[in-house]
Amino acid sequence: MRILLPTGAATEMMVKGAAAGFDAEVVVTGEIASFLTPHALRILIKKGKYDMVIISGMCTASFDQVERESGVPVYRGPRHAADLALILPLLDTILLSRTVPADEFLAEKKAGDAMRKVEQQEQGAGADFIIRGVKIGGGSRMKVLAEIMDAHHCEALREVVERFFSSGADIVDLGFGFDATPQDVTRAFSLVADIEQPLAVDTQDPALIRAALVRADLILSLQEKNIPLIGGEVADAGVAAVIVPGDSTLKKNIAMAKCAGITCIIADPLLQPVGSGLVASLKNFKNIRHPLFFGAGNVVELLDADSVGANALLAGMAKEVGASVIFSSEHSDKTQGSIWEMRRATDMMVLARDRSYPKDLGIDLLVLKEKRKRREPPVEYEKVIAAKKMPDEIVYDPKGNFRIGIDGDQIVAVIRGRAVRGKRWQDVLYTILSQGDVTLLDHAGYLGRELYKAELAIRFGRSFEQDGEF
Repeated sequence: MRILLPTGAATEMMVKGAAAGFDAEVVVTGEIASFLTPHALRILIKKGKYDMVIISGMCTASFDQVERESGVPVYRGPRHAADLALILPLLDTILLSRTVPADEFLAEKKAGDAMRKVEQQEQGAGADFIIRGVKIGGGSRMKVLAEIMDAHHCEALREVVERFFSSGADIVDLGFGFDATPQDVTRAFSLVADIEQPLAVDTQDPALIRAALVRADLILSLQEKNIPLIGGEVADAGVAAVIVPGDSTLKKNIAMAKCAGITCIIADPLLQPVGSGLVASLKNFKNIRHPLFFGAGNVVELLDADSVGANALLAGMAKEVGASVIFSSEHSDKTQGSIWEMRRATDMMVLARDRSYPKDLGIDLLVLKEKRKRREPPVEYEKVIAAKKMPDEIVYDPKGNFRIGIDGDQIVAVIRGRAVRGKRWQDVLYTILSQGDVTLLDHAGYLGRELYKAELAIRFGRSFEQDGEF
């Protein structure tokens, strides 16, 4: 299979190194590979006999016409020449995309294959019991339980419940504080009663538990003080319950719950936060013959560290102790996104079952750091011009100034009462420029910077301040 690899002078040696050992011809088409034009490629193809062309994934031109005329398929290679060595050995087993850069295409394919494997394993897994169609325990994957604290004070309760489920939660738990009344519980569950996925109630107050039994599928939590008062009604409702230790041991409370007729039991040995006995509390998860509840959310909420890595590590700990349900929350600003993170982490644990370590799985939780840095060729130049300090006093654009902000997951740029909205900074900037709202180049550069900052703030769940540091 003869391959044509057009490239730029800056990456010629890197591409030749990747192509060594393959029936490939490397042709330099200019300084930068991504500047390749359809006309230039058409001329190259006529000079030789090729079975395929792999162009830079950074090319933005369309080569459809070239392919139709020549009959030679033109595929997108990786965006970075450094990744070509990873792509070429796979050509016998995969078909590259004509529109999506190879590194993105392969990443998407690996992620898709990984998630299909998770789904297949779950379909074939057994369970200790099932809560509204969701398998608990047995060989099934660890389930993510997402908590909404003080649900009776949540103004958009239904929207939050639906968001948590769409983020990957298997069960959503409505928590009720000491100021809640049975009427509050009834009202809250009535707002979400028609949602088909499993719902839980988090309270130890028998009156609040009783009010939730009309819809709750899982009760958090029962112990020696409330089992005699509400255990029989929980059993009659046929719902599952999380049993915790109190003044009495977990083992004794489980026995008490069984005597009350409760059959679907999840045991919670109570995971302690960092600094309060996290490591010591792990020993309490041994030798329990019931599905285990792992309270990871309490650890993350009480730790001033980014939640992504903390959730991944806690999911790994939960896997090692054999947990069936892992608890997560987004109660504070710093833990926003934790439900998705925890679901991704638990899926990684499924994929790691047959591996020594949860790495190279097809999916990951790398957000800010790279798995491996690319060794790009150095930028070549002959003359250096030192950057001048930008003047403190700026010249305002005669067309006016923009106020840039964030509205949900959208970037908003407002001028004279008109707002341009979009999810990508480049789309917003293009629209602004196409409307003729900018006349100065430095103003256009400023807008690009601020719009990109706004997109990053949305992507990473951070605050955005126009003219401030990110």
